[in-house]
Amino acid sequence: MAEKLMLEVVTPQKAVVSEEVQSVVAPGSEGEFGVLKNHTTFLTSLNAGALKYIDSKGATRYLFVNGGFAEVLPDKVTILAESAERRRDIDLDRAEKAKQRAEKRLADKSAKVDIIRAEAALRRAIYRINIKKSLK
Repeated sequence: MAEKLMLEVVTPQKAVVSEEVQSVVAPGSEGEFGVLKNHTTFLTSLNAGALKYIDSKGATRYLFVNGGFAEVLPDKVTILAESAERRRDIDLDRAEKAKQRAEKRLADKSAKVDIIRAEAALRRAIYRINIKKSLK
């Protein structure tokens, strides 16, 4: 049986996850990283993407995290995210509409479009859609 570590995922608005887990995989700014019990301590920034963890019963769970920071300790992982949503809480219709809006803005070649913001919005929408639809 795998040793457990505590996972805390919090945003400025709420605590999203607070439970014992077997492992965590997160979208670090330098690449995806995985954590098991007794991992070495480190701190890193996060990119937007899928956070995956194996809960204490062995079920795989997914969240969307939108940037932030991760603190890894030997017995705990704390994710301080700008925003985070559990897979079950992602509104697929809203995510698909956000994707369409971002694609429309990117197709508009006027100087008034902030390309960087539109590309970031598109990536966030795609991550949400993929987490909701594809990841099991």
